[in-house]
Amino acid sequence: MLSRVGETLYWVSRYIERAENVARVINVNNMLLLDLPKGVCTGWGPLIDIIGARQAYLENNADFSEAKALKYLLIGKDNPSSILNSIISARESARTIRDVIPRDVWEEINSLYYYVKNNQSEGLSKRGRFAYLKKIIESAHLIFGTLNATINHDNGYIFIQFGSIIERADMSSRILDIRSETLITNEEAKPYENIQWISLLRSLSAYQMYRQEMGVRVQRADVIEFVMHSEVFPRSILFCLNEMKSLVEPLLNSTEIIAIIDNARHDLKEKNVRDLKNGFLHNYVDEIQIKLAAIHNALAESYFLKSPSQTQSQSQS
Repeated sequence: MLSRVGETLYWVSRYIERAENVARVINVNNMLLLDLPKGVCTGWGPLIDIIGARQAYLENNADFSEAKALKYLLIGKDNPSSILNSIISARESARTIRDVIPRDVWEEINSLYYYVKNNQSEGLSKRGRFAYLKKIIESAHLIFGTLNATINHDNGYIFIQFGSIIERADMSSRILDIRSETLITNEEAKPYENIQWISLLRSLSAYQMYRQEMGVRVQRADVIEFVMHSEVFPRSILFCLNEMKSLVEPLLNSTEIIAIIDNARHDLKEKNVRDLKNGFLHNYVDEIQIKLAAIHNALAESYFLKSPSQTQSQSQS
């Protein structure tokens, strides 16, 4: 497989996963604001922090009002991680490899692009927002499900899966970091602390699975343990690292990237994450994100930054 094709499949997957993640986080934040009383509110600023865009956002916006933050997250032209820009990037990338991906996948990506673009007003309105975001989430699930069922499970499919998994791990770490750090803990908000931790789990579609694995009570240490250490929940950081290793093991020249993944897995397994307080949790999540970036770089250097002749000779060796 040409390195260009593998890289494009990887990024199509990351962009679709990113759009789905942002849509879900917006939806859950909207529900959290309805659950909390007036005066006890985290607002929309944390969502800008989750995508790592606070500085860029403040260059053109003076505050984190619902209208401004939502526009930036949904359709912001100056936000590379906005849902619209993520779908545009996925569509433009997929267009260049239409002969590789199943026709149904291309048509679904194209359909999602037009839906997001043509129904912006629905997403920005209170009445239409839930349905708009639900459609985006369901379309992303349909795209990944169709890929799983209809594309050859060869090296190209490995890059599709890897792109989705590494994007998922990155977003899980960001949600855990920002949501735990911005938790409202004053006396007025104390009765609603449980609601905020449940919201964090729902941001990862994790609430039901958390209760199955950890029990009915939702408390800080258990949530952190589950999101970081669960080996069975597909959005936990450890699960994602385990999946990444399994994906690249069959590939040629994967020794370096496996070593980086193993280092991250070992460090995470040995870490007593339950005792990490806010500042220490933030610093440790930073370390995880640095390791995820190193994994991406190693993947790119091993498989994406090759000339076609180099890739072909590797496949034949």
